[in-house]
Amino acid sequence: MSATKDVLVFIEQRHGIIQSVSLELLGIGATLATKLESNLIAVVIGNQVIDLAKEVGSYGAKRVYVVDDPMLETYVNETYTKALTAVIRETNPDVALVGATALGRDLAPRVSSRLHTGLTADCTSLDIDETTNQLLMTRPAFGGNLMATIICPDHRPQMSTVRPGVMIKPEQDKTRKFDIITIDANLKPSDVNVEVLETVYETKKRIRIEDANVLVSAGRGIGSKENMKQVETLAQLLKGEVSGTRAVVDNGWLDKDRQVGQTGKTVRPDLYFALGISGAIQHISGMEESNLVIAINRNPEAPIFEVADVGIVGDVNKVLPELFKQLNHH
Repeated sequence: MSATKDVLVFIEQRHGIIQSVSLELLGIGATLATKLESNLIAVVIGNQVIDLAKEVGSYGAKRVYVVDDPMLETYVNETYTKALTAVIRETNPDVALVGATALGRDLAPRVSSRLHTGLTADCTSLDIDETTNQLLMTRPAFGGNLMATIICPDHRPQMSTVRPGVMIKPEQDKTRKFDIITIDANLKPSDVNVEVLETVYETKKRIRIEDANVLVSAGRGIGSKENMKQVETLAQLLKGEVSGTRAVVDNGWLDKDRQVGQTGKTVRPDLYFALGISGAIQHISGMEESNLVIAINRNPEAPIFEVADVGIVGDVNKVLPELFKQLNHH
């Protein structure tokens, strides 16, 4: 069992840019730490990342631990595992949170294994049990048809990965006081057991759907790949991004990184257009936190209307041309 009740957040940075999920985790981390009457602490791993540590402090971490080493320039599972494990052993937190990104999903299981503790992956909600002070980790189970709340009573830290876009980013305050502490993870060249030969960047300058303010989302009811052109037109008119359901992705009408839902991404835009989406629980779990939901579906009984603020019953391919006329008039 751990000596402290601190809540630790792993700050994922790529090429000197902090990933938004890490800032979101500082938001929920602060809430958990308050309930545990303890501190929010964070760890930044990389090469020449002291400036990033200062940024993390301004988002609410009381202490920011830094493992700074040229061997940590590029993510390699073994070096990062060693670094994060060293910080957790040094700080003995009660809770350790990691973003459920490609990197986080690779790193967190390895770290939890080294620490002989449990890990609940892909959580959508975190809370503290008031009577036991246990971390309550909630995630979709059985294909999203059930929400399971999991506890880790016997081992510490209680570890969880959390999806991007689920938690709310805290306000930045540059007047906050915090400490930066450097930790040596005793890395050796032999720890770099993978050689990264080349990093290829995606050339398309698209906004990630989890960062978009407006999402125009297509479901099976769109009918065909040709009809996706209308979806793209609406997104352009509203200065938004296109997203969709698993069925649309499986049909090859949309790229996988545009999928909203339990096996896709969780989003909370200001405006979410649901076009021809019936609203299976797996999809709704990924977009129900959107501020304003407008749904168009021919089935008046479609579950999407239960989460929609505005609902239009009709064939989406007939409603959209009318909508374009209205938008173009304005």
